Amino acid sequence: MAAPSRQVQVVSYPEGEVGPEHFEVVSVDVPDPGAGQVLVRNTWTSVDPGLRLRLRAEAPAGYFASFPLGSALDGVLTVGQVIASNAEGFEVGDTVWHPYGWREHAVVDAGVELMNGAGTMRVLDVADTPPQWYLGPLGAIGLTAYSGLAVADALGGGETLWVSAAAGAVGSLVAQMGVRLGHRVIASAGSAEKVAWLVDEVGVAGAFDYHREQPARALERLAPDGIDVYFDNVGGDHLEAALDALRMHGRVALCGSISDYEGEPTGPRNIFLATAKHLTLSGFRGSLHMELLDEMQSRLGGWLREGSVTHRETVYAGLDQAPVALQDMLSGRTSGKTLVRL
Repeated sequence: MAAPSRQVQVVSYPEGEVGPEHFEVVSVDVPDPGAGQVLVRNTWTSVDPGLRLRLRAEAPAGYFASFPLGSALDGVLTVGQVIASNAEGFEVGDTVWHPYGWREHAVVDAGVELMNGAGTMRVLDVADTPPQWYLGPLGAIGLTAYSGLAVADALGGGETLWVSAAAGAVGSLVAQMGVRLGHRVIASAGSAEKVAWLVDEVGVAGAFDYHREQPARALERLAPDGIDVYFDNVGGDHLEAALDALRMHGRVALCGSISDYEGEPTGPRNIFLATAKHLTLSGFRGSLHMELLDEMQSRLGGWLREGSVTHRETVYAGLDQAPVALQDMLSGRTSGKTLVRL
């Protein structure tokens, strides 16, 4: 028998800054699970910068499609508890992840590959692990951080690595892993508090607030001999500064371009330096590197449990706060992984 539940729907595509007015929370009837399906009561749902790219009439080619107006969001990772199951391998009470977040309940098909495997429903081991970690360091966020270092050939350590948005969900993990791997890490973030955390607690070699100091000048000060690797979460003037600072044969992991998400894109004016310096610029998505998931969970999970890597969270309470959480995250008002607890 169908039961009422709530979900967030997109009602309009924002031009400029996203806000709660672009969403509404609606009540819907959730059906009983059919054969091969599981009913999940969602407990934690993710809030990620990439959602902004789907809040457009046309999402970037090759990325996930735009969110349709007047429908529940898909491709938003979430964690929940199975409350009814007609699928082998999933029992009532199991904690699972799946890609139907920003809603209180979801009916999920078992065994169906979703989001290149990153969203395929699976049972999670929460015996000694907080369940929300699977939306952060032990899930897609951790995989993105780890695979970005992998594609930039930076898992070996011993180089100078610049990480932008280094207090965010992905960047904070990259910065900490970089220090743990033995890199000389330069970090940038959007507030004095975030910079202090990066220097005092993470132990980066240097950090700067990009609101107070231009990236190009900061790199001249903090890495006068240049950098070997740049982990790019920002794009725009950050990528331009990195191209100037990179040494011959330097590498860039192109993870995101958050500076362009709510404004007019501004590409680097010095892109020819990629040719002149024999640079390697590697675009990547964590969901296309599922072969690294077990390795990442083992390695990063060990660091988390021994305390050499920490996980920061900004948590909002209640489904109604999901749009506010997205707005705050895109405006730089959150630290670490942004989550909504349902």
